[in-house]
Amino acid sequence: MATRAVMEPQDMPQDEPTDVNVAELGNYLKRKRESENLSLRAVAKQTQVSASTLSRIENGTGIPDTPTLARLAKWLSVPFERIVGANNPIDLPIVYYPQESLPDIVAAHLRADPNLSPDMARALEEVFRVAYKQLSSPAANQNNIRK
Repeated sequence: MATRAVMEPQDMPQDEPTDVNVAELGNYLKRKRESENLSLRAVAKQTQVSASTLSRIENGTGIPDTPTLARLAKWLSVPFERIVGANNPIDLPIVYYPQESLPDIVAAHLRADPNLSPDMARALEEVFRVAYKQLSSPAANQNNIRK
């Protein structure tokens, strides 16, 4: 049987990681790809992961195998442990990695907050990203210096 880079949950072999938050991985992958104005094909070329596999991950419709996860972690500049871990982040401490941006750290905290629904956490994350981008721009910093 040939192995596939992305599998349906019921087809996962027992030795493959099952504690992958595919929706979060897909959101992170899509956000980075769009922020760098890259197509799925361009990312596929950089990561050696097919464009169709990347699309399925972005859409949360399949679980990537271990080699695919490793290649994506490298491209995302995120430790493998950030991608593969418990599906219940409330039980685990939030670990910061030096290469992560402040908006990504705030987003992790929002998603881990048990008082927020997933939709509310996403909405607050988006509000924070927009405000952070506007207020941390060089023009905003110049305006603060003049005051």
